[in-house]
Amino acid sequence: MQKETGKKIIFISIFAVIGIILMQIPFTKIIGSKLNFSLFDFYGPIAGSFMGSVWGIIGVLAMQVINWAWHGFAIDSATIIRFFPMLFAVLYFAKKSKLMLLIPAAAMIAFWAHPEGRIAWYYALYWLIPIIAYFWHDKYVFARALGTTFTAHAVGGVLFIWTFNLKAAVWISLIPIVWKERGLMAIGITLTYLATSYLLKFASKKIPWLGTLKLHPGYSYQK
Repeated sequence: MQKETGKKIIFISIFAVIGIILMQIPFTKIIGSKLNFSLFDFYGPIAGSFMGSVWGIIGVLAMQVINWAWHGFAIDSATIIRFFPMLFAVLYFAKKSKLMLLIPAAAMIAFWAHPEGRIAWYYALYWLIPIIAYFWHDKYVFARALGTTFTAHAVGGVLFIWTFNLKAAVWISLIPIVWKERGLMAIGITLTYLATSYLLKFASKKIPWLGTLKLHPGYSYQK
């Protein structure tokens, strides 16, 4: 048992080191913020698929805290908000669960409860996507990835509108941009998941103990 736990800790540590490195490679700017999306936004959500939901969240949170410390523990609202969307993304991607349907549904209600959100009410209709994608979660990796990135988008969107009171005009102007940004995110998550699965399958032939971990049966590369 201790030997098995030790192997899993080694695997998670390697996974975390790769994640922290990917956090340093920017992908695109977060509109309305000085922060960037990074290649970690492709990599982080898949953590739960290989570690399980709980370990995935713990691992991703640890990576985010280490990266935060590395950059000097800057305390500002946008930085703190960035922690939460990824954690919900990990949950959505890891396992099909009806409870995850509550997240985008609650986000839409919370967005419409804000005065500016009521004016730009149709922006929140994007968050129907993770609800629809739920029905193909186990069948298509891309559907799972699409639901994942829009779940993260829903959580981030609600936190941003209530924290920064962004005007309705800003949200409306983002509508034609969001589908492009999130489409790229979904493609990135899909490719990262498939590449990681392939690499782990290949590595398990060279490193036998990798194949014995049973990191997350039903969603791992062993499926």
